[in-house]
Amino acid sequence: MAAAWTRKRRLAELTVDEFLASGFDSESDSEPEGAPEAETRAARGAARSPDGPGGSPLASRCKGRASEHKDQLSRLKDKDPEFYKFLQENDQSLLNFSDSDSSEDEEDRLHPLPDVLEEASEEEEDEEDRAPRGPAGKRKDSASVTLAMVERWKQAAKHLTPKLFHEVVQAFRAAVATTQGEQEGTETSKFQVTDSAVFNALVTFCIRDLFGCLQELLFRKAPKDSSRVLQPSSSPLWGKLRLDIKAYLSSVIQLVACVAEATVVAAVLQHVSSCVPYFLTFPKQCRMLLKRMVVLWGTGEETLRVLAFLVLVKVCRHKKDVFLSPVLKQMYITYVRNCRFTSPSTLPLVSFMQRTLTELLALDAGVAYQHAFLYIRQLAIHLRNAMTTRKKETYQSVYNWQFVHCLYLWCRALSTICPSEALQPLIYPLSQVVIGCIKLVPTARFYPLRMHCVRALTLLSESTGTFIPVLPFVLEIFQQVDFNRRPGRMSSRPINFAVILKLSKVNLQEKAYRDGLVEQLYDLSLEYLHSQAHSIAFPELALPAVLQLKSFLRECKVANYCRQVRQLLEKVQENAEHVRSLRQRVSFGVSDQRAVDAWEKRTREEGTPLTKYYSQWRKLRDREIQLEISGKERLEDLNFPEVKRRKVADRKDEDRAEFKDLFDLDSAEDEDEDEDEDAPDSPERGTPGSPRAWQRREEEEEVSDSEDGSPDTEAGPNPQEPWQLAQGPEDELQDLELSEDD
Repeated sequence: MAAAWTRKRRLAELTVDEFLASGFDSESDSEPEGAPEAETRAARGAARSPDGPGGSPLASRCKGRASEHKDQLSRLKDKDPEFYKFLQENDQSLLNFSDSDSSEDEEDRLHPLPDVLEEASEEEEDEEDRAPRGPAGKRKDSASVTLAMVERWKQAAKHLTPKLFHEVVQAFRAAVATTQGEQEGTETSKFQVTDSAVFNALVTFCIRDLFGCLQELLFRKAPKDSSRVLQPSSSPLWGKLRLDIKAYLSSVIQLVACVAEATVVAAVLQHVSSCVPYFLTFPKQCRMLLKRMVVLWGTGEETLRVLAFLVLVKVCRHKKDVFLSPVLKQMYITYVRNCRFTSPSTLPLVSFMQRTLTELLALDAGVAYQHAFLYIRQLAIHLRNAMTTRKKETYQSVYNWQFVHCLYLWCRALSTICPSEALQPLIYPLSQVVIGCIKLVPTARFYPLRMHCVRALTLLSESTGTFIPVLPFVLEIFQQVDFNRRPGRMSSRPINFAVILKLSKVNLQEKAYRDGLVEQLYDLSLEYLHSQAHSIAFPELALPAVLQLKSFLRECKVANYCRQVRQLLEKVQENAEHVRSLRQRVSFGVSDQRAVDAWEKRTREEGTPLTKYYSQWRKLRDREIQLEISGKERLEDLNFPEVKRRKVADRKDEDRAEFKDLFDLDSAEDEDEDEDEDAPDSPERGTPGSPRAWQRREEEEEVSDSEDGSPDTEAGPNPQEPWQLAQGPEDELQDLELSEDD
């Protein structure tokens, strides 16, 4: 103890230079006090010298370390005799330490360096990088998959084993990795696929047959209840196959993302639908699958959209609490992103997304309420900002296709899920947002947008049984538009109100605008009144419409418009009289709500005149809309009768000679007539009672008996009946022949 204290004190008394000069070996503290420091350093230097007795620097270094260790063990006998005695009894080999044993073992374990280093070329490095590595990092050769191997796997799959399934999965992963043009997936695989025919055969085998054999391997017996879904994790072989199944499902998702051929993707999606129970076992792979399915649901072809939606529904029905809410959020975002522009070609896709998203919302009313409340509130905030700031930018945030389609989506969702106590409170705020959208800019240029909103409100009112004052927004247009005003310009194409939100100033001057507007008003009025046709209060509800339509008929002078409106008025009055006659025979009072509901239910089941007319009209209207969406001309598919008229120019000279006794026309009038023929848009040409119109009628008249050679024709016309002669023959009509397709 005293010796140790003396050494520590001596170390403390050293200066910095003396300490650095004395060395840093820890063995110096354990050396005897009388041993000189110079000898110790000299011995260590000799042991570490490259020219020592060992011959090589490595051997000398190893032998020096062994000698130091042997010296420490010998000193241990003096310092701790009890521990040394314990080592002698239990571990004699540690004390019998030899210098040569350690050096030889060290030399054997170390790799000798070559005298000359070889430089590898770039091609050899690339080949080494592409070669797969084993578990210890050593590269190994990959076996190329052939058609014979695939056929052998097919035959062996009838009696599938875990080892065979592992080989097929490795080959499938190697095949899928080639679709990205990378070899990352083949680094841990012993196979590689280089031939397109092998790729097709292998993928076809895995999609069609492999998982059927796997199902038989996991579950020897088929379940008695075919509707019950078997959990793969319940199989006793699940532990052996779990990693291979996980790798296979990841490769399938990668294949769906990489393949561009629609038919191949459709086949893979059908396979994915059958593998949904396996995907549900792996949450990470299931989330990757759902993300990819949402992308296909929003952007793929029609068949791929349907198959992707079926996968989404299947997953969400089994794991509502885990996947339904995030899937609804992603689908809504995708829906909003894809309905930014609307055309006749994209309108069916937008409608498909609305209906399918509504079907997913109907799976859980509680989750649907959370999403509906959040997104309806967002729409209300946009509308409030537009109403308060009154700027063009805020108007555009409301008057766009995304806003309108979102309104229609939530109206459809609430209508489909109704009756629902959870969603019932959202009907009033949603209807207020739609009405506010109509009233934001109530000008003629935004009549198409108003009509979209009216249709959404009609759907919401009819399905939920809630009274919403929709009719005033339709009848208001009859008062604001002057249908008697002569159009400023003619248009060759009709206006499709289904794919526009705003009319231009030029559109407001066209005749097609008024024609389409009357047609839209007819449709909207009929749809809303049909939704209320069974109501016991229909006569009072339809009274404003009856008064407005009668006023329109008194003021409008256009025969085509009056004909449509008069037909609508007759049907409304007939239905009102029918309801009035039925309710006169009831015995309950107005306050008896149950009796009123029962009466309305019975009336709806029996049908009303307006309901029967609407069902027939709806069929014809749907067919017209389908033709418009498909881009076909409605007149091309129908064989309308042809009106045969004789051309005036062909028999002009003959008519003049025949009627020159009645009308003696000079050359000046002939010149005026030619000018009128060259200008068909002249305002005086079609004016009833004008001299030129009378003259034109006289020139266009045709004597029906002239071809038969009757005596009246030879003797000339009766001068006392010029008007009857000027009327000409009756139009000849052919029978209407429709094809079987029509």
